[in-house]
Amino acid sequence: MRPTRNASRLTTAGIAVAAGAMLAAALAPVSAAAAPVAEPRPQVSDRDAAVRAADSAVGAHAGALAVTAAQGTSVRDVIVDPDGSRHVRYDRTYRGLPVLGGDFVVHLSPAGAYRGADRAVANDLAVPSITPVLSAPRAANLASAELRAAHKNVTGLTAKPQLVVDALHGTPKLAWRTQTAARDSLGNPVARVVLTDARTGARIDAWDSIETATGDGKSLYSGTVPLETTLSGSSYQLKDPTRGNTYTGDAQNKTDLCIFGICFVRAPAVLFTDADNHWGSGANTDRATAAVDAQYGTNTTWDYYKNVHGRNGIAGDGKGSYNRVHYGSNYNNAFWDDSCFCMTYGDGDGTTFGPLVALDVAGHEMSHGVTSKTAALTYSGESGGLNEATSDIMGTMVEWYAANAGDQGDYLIGEKIVKPGFGKPALRFMDKPSTDTKSADCWYSGVGNLDVHYSSGVANHFAYLLSEGSGAKVINGVSYNSPTCNGSSVSGIGREKVGKIWYRALTVYMTSSTNYAAARTATLNAAKDLYGSGSAEQNAVAAAWSAVAVG
Repeated sequence: MRPTRNASRLTTAGIAVAAGAMLAAALAPVSAAAAPVAEPRPQVSDRDAAVRAADSAVGAHAGALAVTAAQGTSVRDVIVDPDGSRHVRYDRTYRGLPVLGGDFVVHLSPAGAYRGADRAVANDLAVPSITPVLSAPRAANLASAELRAAHKNVTGLTAKPQLVVDALHGTPKLAWRTQTAARDSLGNPVARVVLTDARTGARIDAWDSIETATGDGKSLYSGTVPLETTLSGSSYQLKDPTRGNTYTGDAQNKTDLCIFGICFVRAPAVLFTDADNHWGSGANTDRATAAVDAQYGTNTTWDYYKNVHGRNGIAGDGKGSYNRVHYGSNYNNAFWDDSCFCMTYGDGDGTTFGPLVALDVAGHEMSHGVTSKTAALTYSGESGGLNEATSDIMGTMVEWYAANAGDQGDYLIGEKIVKPGFGKPALRFMDKPSTDTKSADCWYSGVGNLDVHYSSGVANHFAYLLSEGSGAKVINGVSYNSPTCNGSSVSGIGREKVGKIWYRALTVYMTSSTNYAAARTATLNAAKDLYGSGSAEQNAVAAAWSAVAVG
C-alpha cells in the first residue's frame, strides 16, 4: 500500500479491507417445560446505602459540622472498607456558590452508625454578601497578568472567572477563582488558577492547575499498564505532561478529507477524559481500551528512544505527538503522518485484523517520525525498504524494551493484531521474511522494485541475524529458523547492540537516498564509532550483511 500525504503505513500491501462482515449467532431452543424464573429483587448498592446513612448523619449532626440552611451539600466520593466501614466525602456550597475548604468526610460503622467527621475547615462558611465589588472582567485581567508573569511569551490566553466562597485562607470571604490557560513558546499547554478577593481585588493565592497524575489502564494487548495523565479540574485527560504532552484522542470513526495529498478536513482527535484515572476495561467494547494501548505504546516508545538513545521525543525537541484511535470504519491499517505529527489507528475489520494498536505497531509508527526527522529515507526503491525496515527494527526493539508480560518481545511484526482471516500468525517475520510469501530474504538487483513493505525484508533479516544469529532456536516461546543467503553460519551480538548500531547509522550516516549498499557502509561506520575499528561487533555487522547478499 503506497503512502499518502507523507503518511507511512504499517500493514502489508495488497491487504483487502473486508467491510461489513456479519456475525451470526445461533440461539439455543428454550424448553417449554422450563420453570419460570423469578425476577431478582432490586439491590441497594453499598454506595447508595453509605450515602443514605451519611446524609442522615449530616442532618443529625449539622450543628457540629457547621452545616446550615444556607448551605448545600453534594457527595464527591464514597469508600467502603473490607469490613463494611463507610467514608463519604462531601463538597459544600454557600447560597449556591462553591466553597473552597467546604469539604468534609463523614465516617460510619458497617451498620451505618456515625463515628465522626473530618473537615477541611472548622469555621463558619458565611460571608456578609455574595455580591462582588470587583467585576469579573477585572478579575480576569488580574489573573491573566499572573499567568504571564509565571510563564513568559504565552499565546492564546483565556481567563474564566468564577465567584466562590474562599474558606481556605482565614475568615471566609467572597472571591473570584479564575482559571487561566494558554500555550507556552514550545506550544505546550500551561494553566494557572488565581484567587482574588472579590471585594478588595487583593491577590489571595495562585497555583498551576495542570497536574501530573499516575493512573492505569486496561489494554487490549498488554494487560494493565501505568499511565501518566493530566488532571484538569475534576477530570483526568489522557495527556502525558512528562512526555511532551503526548495525548490520545477519539477519531469517532471519521476519516480525513484529502485531495492530491492535501488534507482539507482532518478526522477529529477528541481527547479522552476519565473521572477516576482508571482507563478502559480491557474489552474492545470500551472505546477507551484501544486508547490505553495507543497511549502506552507512545509512552514506551518515547522512553525507549530517550533512555536508550538519549533522544528527547520523536523530533528530539521534547514535543509530543498525538494518537487518533477508532479511525474510519473497519479500517485495516495504522499510519504515521508527518503533516500532523501524529499516529492514526484503525479498528480493523475483526476478520483480518483487530484494532491496530499493539505495542510494536506504536513503536513502528513513531519510528517513521524519527526517520522523517533524521535520515528522511525516501519512501520508494531501496531507501523505501530501509525506511519500512527501520520502523520494523525499532518497533521490535521497543517491544523488547517494554518487557511486558502480556506482549513479550519477539521478532514477529503485528502478531497481536492479526486474526485467523489473515492466514498467518503475523504481518512480517524478521528471521525469515519470505514466510509471508512476498518479502525478500536476500538482496538482488530488482529488490527495489518491490513494495517497500516487502523490500524491507532484506534489512529485517539482517537485523535478526545480527541480533540472534542463524539457525533454529526458541526465544520467549517462539520458534525461529533463520537461514543465510550465502550458506554461512552467523553469530548474533544481541538486540541491544543492534538497536544502537542501527540508530546511529540512521541518525548520523544515512541520507534520503541511502540504498542497501550504503546501509552496509553506514552500519559498519556506526559499529566502528560505538565499539571500535575491527571490533567483534563491526565484524559481525559485515558478516550479517554478507549473509543477506549485501556485500
